Amino acid sequence: MMAFAVLGIKNSGLNLAVELLALFLVIIWLALVYWTFADARRRVADPMLVGVATAAALFPFVGTIVYAIVRPPEYLDDVRERDLEMQAAEVRLAQSGYHLCPYCERPVEKDFLSCPSCLHKLKDPCRVCGRPLEADWKICPFCETEVGAAGAQRRVRRRREGVADQASQFVDGQASSPRQAQVRSPVSRQSAPRQSGESPPTAPGYGRPQTTRP
Repeated sequence: MMAFAVLGIKNSGLNLAVELLALFLVIIWLALVYWTFADARRRVADPMLVGVATAAALFPFVGTIVYAIVRPPEYLDDVRERDLEMQAAEVRLAQSGYHLCPYCERPVEKDFLSCPSCLHKLKDPCRVCGRPLEADWKICPFCETEVGAAGAQRRVRRRREGVADQASQFVDGQASSPRQAQVRSPVSRQSAPRQSGESPPTAPGYGRPQTTRP
C-alpha cells in the first residue's frame, strides 16, 4: 500500500486493481517461461540451446517474443515421423525394383554401375566376375572374392607373409651354403688328383734339414 501511495494512488479499490494486475502479469511471465522451456524441448535437440532459450525467457516478455521468432518451425517428433515415412517409402520402392540416382534422382536399374543420365558412378564392379557390388559388402556374393578394405588388408597381409617366407628361405639357403662348402672342402682337397711334379703335402716340421748338435 505504501508503494502505490508513492505513485499517487490513494484509492483502496484502485490499489487492489493494480495489485491484481501486477499479480496477473507475474503469473503470465512465469507461464511464458515454462511455455518457452516446454516448447524448446519439443523443437530443439540440443539441451544447451534449450537452457539458453529458457534463460532468455526470464527477461519479462521480451525473451519469449524473441524465442517465438527464432524457434524451429517443426517439432522433433514430426521430423522423426517424416524421416521414418521417407525410409519406409524408400524400402518399398527398393523392394519393388524402383531405384533413383542419388545425384540426379533419375530412375536407374539395380545392376547399373553408373547413371546413364548424369554419368556418376553408382557401384563398383567385382574384379573377378564384374558384377555390381554394394558399398558395405566384404565379399562378392557371386564368386566369393574378397572386396573392400578387409579384402585388401588380407591380400596385403598374405603378400607380406609370402615375401617374408621367401626371404627366410633365401637367408636359410645362404646360411647353409658356406657350411656345406666348409664340409666339402677337406674332402675335395684330399680327393683331388695331384698334378705331375707336385710334391705331396707335408706336415709342419717335416722336410726341414736336421741339424746335429756338437
